[in-house]
Amino acid sequence: MKLLPLTPDGQTPVRVLTIAGTDSGGGAGIQADSRTMALCGVHACVAVAAVTVQNSVGVSGFHEIPPETVAAQVRCVVDDIGVGAAKTGMLASTAIIEAVAAVCTEVGIGRDQPVPLVVDPVCASMHGDPLLHAEALDAVRNTLIPIATVVTPNLDEIRLITGIEVIDDATARRAAEALHALGAQWSIVKGGHLRTSASSTDLLFDGDRFLEFSSPRIDTGNDHGGGDTLAAAIASALAHGWSVPDAVAFGKEWVTKCLEASYDLGAGHGPVSPLWRLRHP
Repeated sequence: MKLLPLTPDGQTPVRVLTIAGTDSGGGAGIQADSRTMALCGVHACVAVAAVTVQNSVGVSGFHEIPPETVAAQVRCVVDDIGVGAAKTGMLASTAIIEAVAAVCTEVGIGRDQPVPLVVDPVCASMHGDPLLHAEALDAVRNTLIPIATVVTPNLDEIRLITGIEVIDDATARRAAEALHALGAQWSIVKGGHLRTSASSTDLLFDGDRFLEFSSPRIDTGNDHGGGDTLAAAIASALAHGWSVPDAVAFGKEWVTKCLEASYDLGAGHGPVSPLWRLRHP
């Protein structure tokens, strides 16, 4: 695959900001974002929105960071360091979503802004544990998705956000259209969780055209952090000035290789692993 260019030693690399929650097990969230960004060759900046209590088996709790503190992290990073792209992950509550949307607009992050924004609208963990208060779904629909350059929900999140159960190509296209109608510049319907298919096909839509990105389905239960990894890889490519279709193609190849390199961890689902990149300079 075509990798992102590495910055020569001593030169400042491209910067990407992740606004998300932590994962104490290290497989998803800000930990997965930072790991992916580092191995993509970009400098990861972080704005912590929530602290989760989780391991490979599930999430047993989370603590929200005050919304004004989340926004202040974004503002101080952009004002001093500057970023080429940003992504969101777990934002937990309506108040945090509103604060993030407001500060992103303030500092020029989002669709039709100088800095592209990848919105991963995290609603629940892969185990089904809630990571978003139920009443915050309206804020996801009406406040967060409308500022997205790209929105990257999984199939469960699509069902919660749009009410559409994706079971085949026709319903995937309907879901992509519904997500775009909420205001995202580009919408992705990911096929990784459509277990009935022999391949994994992601569908990208910009309101006019559908683009498909397919890969063989990797037979592994160790897919923790796959959604975070895909969104972080897309954001890293966007920060390099790649087009959205090229960035999504890169992210798709990246996460496929991370699935191939995934490993067992703890008693539950192990993480996808970008460590393959160290073996393939």
